[in-house]
Amino acid sequence: MKVLELKFKNIENKVVTLSLEAPIEPVDTETISSVMDTILAENAFLSTGGDLISKDSARIVERYVTDITLD
Repeated sequence: MKVLELKFKNIENKVVTLSLEAPIEPVDTETISSVMDTILAENAFLSTGGDLISKDSARIVERYVTDITLD
């Protein structure tokens, strides 16, 4: 499973991560940056450390899970 993580800094200078499942690939960095700017401008999310105030980073995280059959 792949997840797009948008990372922001809040007023307390802590990183806050918003995760979106099944991102469209290849990623469009300009669109991601624009969406992050909109989230900041609209003050769309509040964290326990206060308002989001700046972009930190963005990344795609891929996780593989393999079930183990036990006897």
